[in-house]
Amino acid sequence: MTELPKTFDPAAIETRWYQHWEANGLFRPDRPGAEPFTIVNPPPNVTGSLHVGHALDNTLQDIVVRYERLRGKDALWVVGTDHAGIATQMVVERQLNATGQKRTDFSRDDFVAKVWEWKAESGGAITSQLRRLGCSMDWANERFTMDEGFSKAVIKVFVELHQRGLLYRDKRLVNWDPHFRSAISDLEVETKETQGGFWRFRYPLADGVTLADGSDHIVVATTRPETMLADMAIAVHPDDARYQAVIDKEILQPITGRRFKVVADEHADPELGSGAVKITPGHDFNDFEVGKRAGMKAADMLNMFDADANVVQTADGLIPDRFLGLHRFKKDGVDGAREIVVAEMKALGLLVPHVTKNKEGEDVAADFEPRTIQTPYGDRSGVVIEPWLTDQWYVDAGKLAVAPMQAVRDGRIEIVPKSWEKTFFNWMENIQPWCVSRQLWWGHRIPAWYGPKCIETEDGFSVTQVASGSANDDAWFDFIYETEEEAIEAAKLKYAAITNLDIRIRIVDQDDPSWSFDGRRSRQIDDETWEFDLYRETDVLDTWFSSALWPFGTLGWPEQSETLSRHYPNDLLISGFDILFFWDARMAMQGMEFMGDVPWKKLYLHGLVRAADGQKMSKSKGNVVDPLGLIDKFGADALRFFMAAMESQGRDVKMDEKRVEGYRNFATKLWNAARFLQANGVTASTSREAPHATLPANRWIIAETVATVQAIDTAMAELRFDAGANAIYHFVWDQYCDWYIELTKGSMDDETKAVAGWAFDQILVMLHPFMPFITEELWQLTGQRAQELIVAEWPVALYEVDTDAQGEIDWLIRLVSAIRTARTELNVPPGAKLRMVVRDAADATRGRLDRQGAALARLGRIESLAFGEDVAGGAAQIVVDEATFILPLEGVIDIAAEKTRLEKALAAAAKERDSLGGRLSNPAFVEKAKPEAVAKAREDHAEKTAEAERLKAALDRLG
Repeated sequence: MTELPKTFDPAAIETRWYQHWEANGLFRPDRPGAEPFTIVNPPPNVTGSLHVGHALDNTLQDIVVRYERLRGKDALWVVGTDHAGIATQMVVERQLNATGQKRTDFSRDDFVAKVWEWKAESGGAITSQLRRLGCSMDWANERFTMDEGFSKAVIKVFVELHQRGLLYRDKRLVNWDPHFRSAISDLEVETKETQGGFWRFRYPLADGVTLADGSDHIVVATTRPETMLADMAIAVHPDDARYQAVIDKEILQPITGRRFKVVADEHADPELGSGAVKITPGHDFNDFEVGKRAGMKAADMLNMFDADANVVQTADGLIPDRFLGLHRFKKDGVDGAREIVVAEMKALGLLVPHVTKNKEGEDVAADFEPRTIQTPYGDRSGVVIEPWLTDQWYVDAGKLAVAPMQAVRDGRIEIVPKSWEKTFFNWMENIQPWCVSRQLWWGHRIPAWYGPKCIETEDGFSVTQVASGSANDDAWFDFIYETEEEAIEAAKLKYAAITNLDIRIRIVDQDDPSWSFDGRRSRQIDDETWEFDLYRETDVLDTWFSSALWPFGTLGWPEQSETLSRHYPNDLLISGFDILFFWDARMAMQGMEFMGDVPWKKLYLHGLVRAADGQKMSKSKGNVVDPLGLIDKFGADALRFFMAAMESQGRDVKMDEKRVEGYRNFATKLWNAARFLQANGVTASTSREAPHATLPANRWIIAETVATVQAIDTAMAELRFDAGANAIYHFVWDQYCDWYIELTKGSMDDETKAVAGWAFDQILVMLHPFMPFITEELWQLTGQRAQELIVAEWPVALYEVDTDAQGEIDWLIRLVSAIRTARTELNVPPGAKLRMVVRDAADATRGRLDRQGAALARLGRIESLAFGEDVAGGAAQIVVDEATFILPLEGVIDIAAEKTRLEKALAAAAKERDSLGGRLSNPAFVEKAKPEAVAKAREDHAEKTAEAERLKAALDRLG
């Protein structure tokens, strides 16, 4: 047995043990006959680095996996990374820009090859960071959403969803990022408060129509005046009496000359502004819905911007040429469409000024009312997001949502905490079609090919060479297949059936810099042969589409294997609540559609990790905490234990470095306990079963050990990580180190050595899921072991508890604690030994005093003990159960001076308590003060209340 070093150094052991575990396959030991347990890790972006949210999420997962592994299960923790379409493409494009190059200098294939080169050289840094945290993942089978096998699954799902009528191409509004020239998901949109304006304009009524009050116009208000170039309606509330006479009448838009109707829709709020709102369905999500309710088809809605958010001509050709090419608003010092629209409306006398009073009481007119606007930005581009009407691929999420909702209702999926069920159902019941296409080069390219539409005619056949109409879908045949070869064969068959000719297919890659459209999409080769062009879809799939397959795609699907059947459904998913809809719900949809079963049996949703003051962490606030820095400072075990201890269901975690440091001290206390045991000849246990014990202290610690095992088992079954962490913490710190070791000092006989060694081994096993590194190190250094701790056996939670022994030691702890408290409160010198007089002691208490007298004398510094004597002078009185224990203090302290000190301290504490109580009872303070100030006052009030109670108890003891 190696002698333990005096100090515990986390850095020295963490890398060594992690490398040992991984190199020896201990994260996934061979257990073919064991009960499987499966959990998948939310795949982090390949561009990412470990943040505190990752630290929380992965710590909780690792605790569960290590616990189930110790319980003998075939525990599989699937690991991998997400290809992160936009983020990764942005990283590589920045690298190219730094060398004076850009993406479009390369063919699509060449650019994608450069991305793969970047991944090989720099991608996946987060995987090494997860190792530093101690994550016991199945690295031997690490997956990547763009690897060959997983990509095959993604493409197959796309094609089959299309074949089942659950995936289609449609024209709808999307979040458009003009910087990346791509649609993005809601999760990639960051809403910021910006200083904007509220403009009011007069829109003339057409054909001499007037309102009931004689007005020949309607006043509308908007934060986006530039979009009036694509207005298609004015909406008023159907019950608004002011506008009843003009519903279905027409407006004449001043700048474009476009005529459109006044429509009745409850979206218009009669109490807001004029009660009338302009409707631009092609550039506002609410307006899009109003337009649909008014009978407008998406294909007919006007789009006034290109992919760069510059003005283009609308389908009706009514935007004046002077606006074409302008940016949507001022850019690089040049006025955009917004500024020029406002100027022209003002020149026409149709701008309603915003009038305020100056200091002198005079009217001051401005073009707009200043407003704080909630503005959507791309979280990576930093550019204002544009709602943009465009053709995209959509999944019919409404149909796919039915099965997961039923699974939650009937209990096949359990959501923890249950309070999240309401949110889940609310979103799923109102779910919108899911846009799954992105205008990028990096990602799973959508397996769609488009050929020109061809129809039979009297003379033979006709081919649509150029798209026409407001939508160009009428010009194409779609071929949706898993491979290009299948698409080509399908196209040949389709065209041959129409033309009765031999068919050749030419694949056209529109991303090829050398390609340009020559005006024709098909051509005659000879009398018997006709060639048709097939255009490959240029879009890729949203990364959330591929990661939705994670629970089964990572297990080898679509191949039917033993691994897939054994580990699907997964047992548990641990996820932040913020991706409940973006990832969790979509996994449930895809899993139930393609596997016919739930993806996991239980879904645990944890909160966010916030700054110490409760604010959300952000770089702009400067309150972001680097978990790797905390690991460097305190060790991974301390950070992990903090995350577990603070993870309370339904609540966010407040980052507190002092607590992390406290758990580093906890690890040190465990280390020192091991050194004490080693110094006293205590060695490793040879059995999971508790040793035979006769001494009360030994029987007590065995019972406490078993109770802790049971408490952790209950906590893990309920996913109460805080309860599990706190159970082992208090057992180690309080029962084992503070009491059991103290009780056994100087009396380490063979029985006690056996029990102490056994109990310490159980501690190492129970603590291992929370603190894997220090526990593995101590496991190896404290005795000969048949195996590493990571694959040891979970403690046995069965033991016939000796209630007499347990009661006796509990009594001793309460008595010694009370003596120590009294000594501290009354300023008794630490080295002073006191007499003790016992009154009203029952026979059972007398027997305990007889058996535990030596321990009481040593732990409470009691020099003599007597029963029923009268005590002259001042004394401290302690009541434990039925007996009174009197500690004479005459000659030990100045009793009068001590009473005076306590009375003054009590008065000061009570005064402060009452002052804080008065402040907290004042509604003006509670309602108007900052929340953190109110919280601090409540905390201080509780502290002063407790202090006053403690001082009063000390005075009462003196009599």
